[in-house]
Amino acid sequence: MDAGDSKGGKKRQQKRAKREKKPGNGMKWAVQVFFLSVALSGAMSFASEEALDGAGLAVAFAVLASFILLGILFDIIGVAVTAADERPFHSMAAHKAPGARQALRLIRKANKVSSFCNDVVGDICGIISGSTAAVIVVRLQARFALTGVWTLVLTLVITALVSGLTIGGKAAGKTFAIEKSTTVLHLVGRFLHLFSKDKR
Repeated sequence: MDAGDSKGGKKRQQKRAKREKKPGNGMKWAVQVFFLSVALSGAMSFASEEALDGAGLAVAFAVLASFILLGILFDIIGVAVTAADERPFHSMAAHKAPGARQALRLIRKANKVSSFCNDVVGDICGIISGSTAAVIVVRLQARFALTGVWTLVLTLVITALVSGLTIGGKAAGKTFAIEKSTTVLHLVGRFLHLFSKDKR
């Protein structure tokens, strides 16, 4: 990397920092996140309840696994966008590679993208995973007529498994996201490119 590229990169970072430090930007984003969280949480909770309504244990476990995986996936994206370097995507964009411009936009809004992925989607998935686990416990309790200490044991086992899978998955995902941040963001960019009006 030559001195010109280094100076250009520093100038872009300084401009981005100035934009993010503008008065009111933090409060405006906080308000947006609040309403976005309420809407997304309501939609995802409704989808979960609809899927679980009258469903068997297999479907309940599938719903639980889906929300755990969704939380891990968005956590990977949130970490990757903060770890990624713009330079490979500038080169891709110059060659009109699909998804490169979208990936650059994500990097330039890394704070907001990371907050949305890790805090909004991640936390919502965690909450819904917990409520789904509770539904599974109740259904297992009814199926096997468990009472007393066995209900407590079942609750502890299911809770521990959900926590272990979520935390362990996110830990592995963070390592992957940091090491393969360019690959992750390119895949996300290509996905967003499918819905973009700008097909360059």
